[in-house]
Parts: sequence; C-alpha cells; structure tokens
Amino acid sequence: MEKKIHKSGFVNIIGNPNVGKSTLLNALVGEKLAIITSKAQTTRHRLMGIVHGEDFQIVYSDTPGIVDPHYKLHEYMMKFIDSALIDADIFLLVIEVNDKFNHPEVLDKIKNSGLPIILLINKIDLSDQETVVQQINEWQIKLPMAEVIPISALNHFNLEQVFNTLLEKLPENPPYFPKDELTDKSQRFFVSEIIREKILLFYKKEIPYSVEVVVESFKESDKIIKIFALIFVARESQKAIIIGHGGLALKKVGTEARKDIEDFVGKQVFLELTVKVNKDWRDKDLQLKRFGYQQ
Repeated sequence: MEKKIHKSGFVNIIGNPNVGKSTLLNALVGEKLAIITSKAQTTRHRLMGIVHGEDFQIVYSDTPGIVDPHYKLHEYMMKFIDSALIDADIFLLVIEVNDKFNHPEVLDKIKNSGLPIILLINKIDLSDQETVVQQINEWQIKLPMAEVIPISALNHFNLEQVFNTLLEKLPENPPYFPKDELTDKSQRFFVSEIIREKILLFYKKEIPYSVEVVVESFKESDKIIKIFALIFVARESQKAIIIGHGGLALKKVGTEARKDIEDFVGKQVFLELTVKVNKDWRDKDLQLKRFGYQQ
C-alpha cells in the first residue's frame, strides 16, 4: 500500500507596518484572528493561524511591522520578527504598491536562507495595472529567487493562487499541531486584543500606543463569561482621556468590545474594565515580560 504524503510547515509573514499582513492572515485562515486598523503598529505579538487539510497543515505566522525601535516595547516586537526569520519553512514577504521596504538586513536574511520566498504585492486595487506590472518587474530583478504575486487581501483577489503556490512549496512533514487547533493563542489573548482594537479605533494620536490590555479574570459558566480586564496607560493624563467625561469613553469601549467578544466566544459576556497607570511600561523589561513580550 502506497504511503500517503503529508505536508506541513511554517509560513511566516514579514513586512512593513500597515501593508495588510493581518488582513492577509485573516483571509488565508478564514477567521478574524488578528486585529486590523488603519493605524501603524497594530500588531504587537507573533500570532499563528493554522489551516488544515487531510494531507497538509499550513501554520501561518503574522508578525509586527518592522520598525526602528523607540521603546523597549519595539525591541521586544522586533524579536518576534527575528524568530520568524529563523524558524520559517516559507517566507511570505508582503509589500504594497510603491512600498520601498528599506530593510536590507532582513532582505539578506531571507535571500540567504535558501527557503522558498513568495513576495506579495498587496493593495493592487488602490493602484493601476501599469504601476503594478512595473513593481512586479522591479521585484523580480531585486529578488529573482522569489515568486511574485499581485494580490488584494481585502478583496481576496489572487489568494487562491497564493494558497496553491504555498501548497506546492510546503515541505513533507507530519502535522505540528492537532488537526482541530486554529491558533496558538488563548481566548484571554483574543479578548485583550479585541479591547485594544477598540482603543485603537476610538482614540487618537499617542493614546492607543500607550495602552496595554491584560485580562485579569476569565470566569466561564454555562450561560455567561465574566471578564475583568485592566487597561494600562503610561501617564495620569492618558488615564483621564481613556475614561472620558463621566466615564462615557470607557463605556463605549466596553460596549463595543463586549459585542465582539460575544461573537468570538459564542456566549453572553459580562465585561468590566478598569484603567490603571503603569508609568513608562513600554521601557520596563519586567513589565513587558509580564505582558507577554518574550520568546
């Protein structure tokens, strides 16, 4: 009897902030795992989404956008990218039209890895055909070993071609995760990310980047999940802005987050939010480790 071949591998998504990596992950996995906003640095952690078939398993890994570190937080975020450059089986390098990607050290690591590279030119729906063709030609010269595919992750354009190309290049391996697993993250992680997404959407300027959300308590019964979450900010003035006049701003965050959490867990949710000041948490190693920023 002929032995059945099983393919499995880590497909690591690399790129600048705001090029659509999280939108791509959600589209490829078919679930909303990563939060998406128009603000840069929305993704702070490395997030895996797992797609299974009878004879394959693709472990997609979304990473933060590449930034020049201004805080220790950024340094920890860049460590997630470093690990993604080491443990990949296939690289999905995502750029958008006219994205320069000025990170020669990252390009060199990808080039020298000897691994398959698929370069995705995203957001082509916002450009014209002539520009897209020009970009494809430029990248084929710059990265001759890469397969270049123009896509629109938002509109799911050409994602079937991406999937078929990945399947073709996936190495032969047994599955790395149980076949019913969708991600490597816990429900608490996704709850904190949903709350943080609302803060990214509802507040301006520095506020969203000064915030970290921690789920302190997650108690589940047959009918309801009671969640108590802390919103940490770096300064007292930020606490006042998050809470808002008469607590209205925080109430809006809680109401909108609760709706999304209920959709995510499929159950009624009671959500309590408290805002605390943790001075300069973005530059404190101990706090960053407590918030999950470690390998």
